Amino acid sequence: MTRAQHTLRFLGGAGTVTGSRFLVETGPSRVLVDAGLFQGYKQLRLRNRDAFPVPPDSLDALMLTHAHIDHTGYVPALIRDGYDGPVLATSGTADLLRLLWPDSAHLMEEEAEYAARKGFSKHAKPEPLYTAADAQQALSRIRLVERDRDYDVAPGVSARWHPAGHIVGASSVQLTTGAGTVFFSGDLGQDDDALMREPRPFPGSDILLMESTYGDELHGDFSPLDQLEEAMAPVLERKGVVLIPAFAVGRTQALMLHISRLMHQKRIPEVPVFVNSPMAVNASGIYAQHSDELRVEHDELERMYASVKMVRTVEQSIALNMADGPMIIISASGMMTGGRVLHHVVAFGQDPNNAIILSGFQAGGTRGADLARGERTLRIFGEDIPIKAQITQIDSMSAHADADQLIAWVRSAPTPPRMTYLVHGEDHAADRMRFRIEHELGWPVRVAEHNEEIDITNPR
Repeated sequence: MTRAQHTLRFLGGAGTVTGSRFLVETGPSRVLVDAGLFQGYKQLRLRNRDAFPVPPDSLDALMLTHAHIDHTGYVPALIRDGYDGPVLATSGTADLLRLLWPDSAHLMEEEAEYAARKGFSKHAKPEPLYTAADAQQALSRIRLVERDRDYDVAPGVSARWHPAGHIVGASSVQLTTGAGTVFFSGDLGQDDDALMREPRPFPGSDILLMESTYGDELHGDFSPLDQLEEAMAPVLERKGVVLIPAFAVGRTQALMLHISRLMHQKRIPEVPVFVNSPMAVNASGIYAQHSDELRVEHDELERMYASVKMVRTVEQSIALNMADGPMIIISASGMMTGGRVLHHVVAFGQDPNNAIILSGFQAGGTRGADLARGERTLRIFGEDIPIKAQITQIDSMSAHADADQLIAWVRSAPTPPRMTYLVHGEDHAADRMRFRIEHELGWPVRVAEHNEEIDITNPR
């Protein structure tokens, strides 16, 4: 079969924040940047069950920007279905994937088993998207890359990874082909992030794919310390429980840092702080191993880790639900789509003395998004749970650059790309960023569409 020449296809991450999957075909080569899970609305999640649009065994290489599941969580299924090439990632990303993929598979297997046992699935025999064995097979395919080096990843295609902030290991990926350069921003961190170093400015390329998660929002001048103090102090003083759903990688470690600082500065009471996510516990150790990517000095890192209690076993997690406040529980997942946090929501969310703090972006269709927009009944484990706890959303803790920071990042290019495609944003955010790039920079720009295929030599 003759392949199309020099094309870019948006297989995910277009029209939605999740499901990052970008296919580049050039001459005889076919490479994929990211292979993430779709999350949020059911119609998006169902895409995870669809057959991959091209035969997985036709791919020559797979390159990852960073470890988050919406960028990497489909890889085990892709390999199970026939992809037999390398999975190229930085060492920080690889370290985190050794936690994320087995955990993702375990949750899928656990949820399928629970649904079958409780009978609340529409399927007679619920099956996980992939298994723990699939995750281990995927891990065996990882090949490490270093930033700022060129790698020949397929005939006529080379790749280079650039620091992107965001989380440990996160990078932008630049592909060089016979038709020019294509730059994938991945997820870009904030310039002034308390934990991570800033992303490297955009060096320029022929085609740019840029994230737009916060394309219509500014994080503002609010300090995460101030917002967390305001949300937590009254609850802890009345001996309540503060529950913080948080992504195990990145957000949990930032919360640990901020809570440690608040207690050290006597701005909130010194109460027990629990990190209840096996993955977050181990990810925190990986962050310490990659301290060269962090802004935090060694002494403060030590204090940050000393200020929390790591919950490792199911028995310890169950016991937490029986405990009294005051205490702080940080638990995955950040959008409340699964994991131990759901049991804590059932245990503590029905008490008005307690609080649930949403500490990051909540994709549409998730329980976190429902709470953020005012819903006070959540469907959990097949039951409707009334939520009476105080709900607060903290908007200053995002690991993503905001709209002004995105504009500053892209403005650094010595010359404009021939075309910029906005990805990883919901419609309103991506379109607002399109408007700003078009009117403030005068660059050609479009919002990418799902499954759209464009000609790299003549992008439109």
